[in-house]
Amino acid sequence: MNLNTALRYLDQHTNLEATAGRAEGVSLDRMRQLVAVLGDPQASYPVIHVTGTNGKGSVVRMVSELLKASGLSVGTYTSPHLESINERICWNGDPISDEALGEAIGAVAAVEEVAGVTPSYFEILTAAAFTWFADIAIDVAVVEVGMLGRYDATNVADGIVAVLTNVGHDHTDGKRGWRAAIAGEKVGIVKPGATFVCGEVEPELRELLAATDADRTWWRGEDFDCEQQVLALGGRSLDLRTPSGLVDEVFLPMHGAHQGDNAAVAMAAAEAFFDRRLDDDLVREAFAEVTVPGRFEIVHRHPTVVLDAAHNLDGARACADTLQEEFLLSGTIVFVVGFLEGRDPLEMLEALNASDAGVLVACTPGSPRAMPAQKVVAAADQLGIVAESAPSVDDAVRRAMALAGADDLVVITGSLYVVGPARTVLRSEVDA
Repeated sequence: MNLNTALRYLDQHTNLEATAGRAEGVSLDRMRQLVAVLGDPQASYPVIHVTGTNGKGSVVRMVSELLKASGLSVGTYTSPHLESINERICWNGDPISDEALGEAIGAVAAVEEVAGVTPSYFEILTAAAFTWFADIAIDVAVVEVGMLGRYDATNVADGIVAVLTNVGHDHTDGKRGWRAAIAGEKVGIVKPGATFVCGEVEPELRELLAATDADRTWWRGEDFDCEQQVLALGGRSLDLRTPSGLVDEVFLPMHGAHQGDNAAVAMAAAEAFFDRRLDDDLVREAFAEVTVPGRFEIVHRHPTVVLDAAHNLDGARACADTLQEEFLLSGTIVFVVGFLEGRDPLEMLEALNASDAGVLVACTPGSPRAMPAQKVVAAADQLGIVAESAPSVDDAVRRAMALAGADDLVVITGSLYVVGPARTVLRSEVDA
């Protein structure tokens, strides 16, 4: 298949990311049948499997840089994407080409009838990624869970290292016991014999998180941690501790104290994979190369424009904390926000400290799950925020840029369906 044909084939299948569906069924049977017909490509290389409510994408990219700096050929699978579907499947940091992606999806399409199943959009992409990684003979795959863990399509792979970044209030109805229920699903990726790197520190979850089939469990705060972090020009300077000792003065070109915790998780995961200490200079070199588009990413100056996909409450709080800690501007803040249904817009705006804004421009994300912009404006009105709506993400970005002065800060946040299109329009106008 060429890419256009492959994307048409994909669009003929249920896309649970777009329709607010839950995990793909109640078992992995369909996915197992699909990869079995493909020859179980996910079993042809070791896998580091990453789950968690927040920070998964950042940890995946950090781990991948550590492995690549160590001389390995690294496949990376993440979701969702910001601008191009190719971003989800990478080799040594480079997205899969259009031709290779078309061929990989085509390989899955060719066996769908033989497998006797109708896979979902996400299952097809996951199988395509596993197949391509096998075809190009990678040394290791770093794989991000799509949702939860136990029944996620990626869980047909058996990670020799399983990573949990944290457990937060997302994909839940919030009823009593929600945290333990989510944690129980996420640790479903921990397989017998694995090393479990656990970034969650909530004491009430300790017994549950300890009851896996892992050969060993490393706990943040005990076996590994970010011992110290200070602001540095363009990022943060970290002291990272793993079971093998301390690496100090590690520069990470990312914003937010939470990224120090993510870095500690990532370094522990890489060390668990190699089962040895990593060279200090290699660690510093790898972390200095980390980029995570759409995660407190500065894409413009005068005015300063920040993209941050803070799509849930924990993400919104992290965004607000980072703004308060790292950005001292003489001007005002202009927010561009858009959310998906299932979020409480009032809670999200409060978590973002959006009351500090000079003005807020709400937009409706380009998704079937989109929350109407007027609903966000109504919530802003309750908080006394000067707010207006724009008919599209592009219009909202252009309106914010028109309102902002050279010394102001424009924060574009909320759904990935806002941040991704905003990144595209901003980059296209800069390039023009």
